[in-house]
Amino acid sequence: MTNNREQFRPEDHPNDHFLLTSIVGSYPKPKWLNRVSDLADDPDSKFTDDHLHEAHDDACRVIVDEHERAGLDTVSDGEMRRNEMVEFFADRIDGYEFNGPVKVWGHNYFDKPSVVDDVEYEESWLVDEFEFTQSAASKPVKVPITGPYTLAAWSFNEAYETDADLSYALADLVNEEIEALVDAGARYIQIDEPALATTPDDHAIVGECLERIVAGVPDEVRIGLHVCYGDYSRIYPELLEYPIDEFDVELCNGGYEQIDVFTDPEFTTDLALGVVDVHTTEVETVEEIKENILQGFKVVPPERLTVSPDCGVKLLPREVAYRKIENMVTATREIEAELDAGEIDLGPEVSAD
Repeated sequence: MTNNREQFRPEDHPNDHFLLTSIVGSYPKPKWLNRVSDLADDPDSKFTDDHLHEAHDDACRVIVDEHERAGLDTVSDGEMRRNEMVEFFADRIDGYEFNGPVKVWGHNYFDKPSVVDDVEYEESWLVDEFEFTQSAASKPVKVPITGPYTLAAWSFNEAYETDADLSYALADLVNEEIEALVDAGARYIQIDEPALATTPDDHAIVGECLERIVAGVPDEVRIGLHVCYGDYSRIYPELLEYPIDEFDVELCNGGYEQIDVFTDPEFTTDLALGVVDVHTTEVETVEEIKENILQGFKVVPPERLTVSPDCGVKLLPREVAYRKIENMVTATREIEAELDAGEIDLGPEVSAD
């Protein structure tokens, strides 16, 4: 694992210590964007795909600006162009088809796709999105991609002998997409594998997928893996074998009851720690978030800790999401200053290199 994190330190960073602040992916969409999307789907309206495209561009600019005003070190477009984390990609991969929504829980429906033929990579899924976001941003842009294991697990497999075979085929496509993103200038890519939390016995399949995904990717490109919720002890320490720079965990919602899972054996990759809860509209205070950040020092030294929300924040009211992230950044900068001043005792287990 190489140290590819320093490239994200701002030139005017106020402290000697640097804890990278980031966002996991999704962000609340402006209400007007949802309205425009409805109008674009209405055959009786005068809204066209061109109007929707313009609205997506405008929303991207707005959300990038919110991320930068909040002070994040790396930003995203909040996934303004994405409808759902599997549907969005399945719609762009040859071999998938849609047959209608499937009820998943309560009154919620998911347009679960089917793989009916060999999956193939025809044209980029995210490069245009990334290039536009990069043009709108003054900070480095982080690119989240739904991982191949989740793309396989949350689809009907009608073409491959096993779901593992489908996962590996999709991993090869994700590798092609990452190579295209890297060529376009992307340096921070996050693989989202929420399905691993529901089937942790498949951690070896995810590991093989990741080996395929990162094949040929330059060391300076930061690769993160996000796995939200679940019993992390069922994939630890196996995940330490994954070829990633950063493992992103959702622990704030559970009161950090699982933080000790990552202390034995020693955690050898970087840790991206969720420090605000995306499941509550209560905005954590700066002091509360600082206490949460200190939990990360039980696992890694400061130079290997990334600070982020637990997961995507798209289900929160937009003002709440902004205030949580703003407080998160403020708390992080205060922790850095206290580290500089020697006011935080890291203890014998975790000390700066």
